Amino acid sequence: MSTDSPILPPANRAGKRISIALAIAVHLLLAGFLFYGVRWQTKATDVVEVELVRAIAEPEPAAPPVSVPPTPTPPPAPEPKAEPAPPPPKPDIAIKEKEKPKPPPKVTAPPPRVDPFQEQLKRESEQLTQRKQADTAARELSQLKASQLSAARNKAIADYLGRIRGKIRGNIVLPPDIKGNPEAVFEVTQLPSGEVINVKLKKSSGHPTLDAAVERAILKSSPLPKPEQGDVFDRLLNIPYRPRED
Repeated sequence: MSTDSPILPPANRAGKRISIALAIAVHLLLAGFLFYGVRWQTKATDVVEVELVRAIAEPEPAAPPVSVPPTPTPPPAPEPKAEPAPPPPKPDIAIKEKEKPKPPPKVTAPPPRVDPFQEQLKRESEQLTQRKQADTAARELSQLKASQLSAARNKAIADYLGRIRGKIRGNIVLPPDIKGNPEAVFEVTQLPSGEVINVKLKKSSGHPTLDAAVERAILKSSPLPKPEQGDVFDRLLNIPYRPRED
């Protein structure tokens, strides 16, 4: 045994055998592929040649020409009529009258504070004014009533005295020498019954005969007419007289 060749271990020997076996298998597979590939190409070429020969040997009859009718020309499309423009939309009530601006909301001022003292003074002042007005109205009413009573009394007195003078005038016999319209005034004292108890000359007419004639007429007229109102009666009467008095 030579010392120059090295001794391989058993593991390396097994790997070498496997590598050789794999190489042989790869070569066998490659040879098989080459063989079957050549056969497949040969068979495919024979089939193509047979088909070409048959197509040339038996030509198919040509189809008869088909007459194609002329395509009808479509009529010209009518021109679209121009539609009238739509009327402009009416304004919405003049845009709601130009949208009148809303008035600003009213601002209610807060009620003023009430001063009880001022309110009391106001009430008292109003009450005082009302009392003054009531007093003035009562005073005016009283004056009106007094004026009416006075007017009625004066009218009653004038009527009473007028009836007395009328009765006295009916009993006078005037003297024939009286000139003008002299006046004589007499004071007459009477009883409530109208009976004359005294006649006194207070103012002479300047004609003694006229004064005497009037005095006789007063005494002859007793009892004098009574007043229609009892409060008008007066015990003393001042009776003026003029001969030509209406």
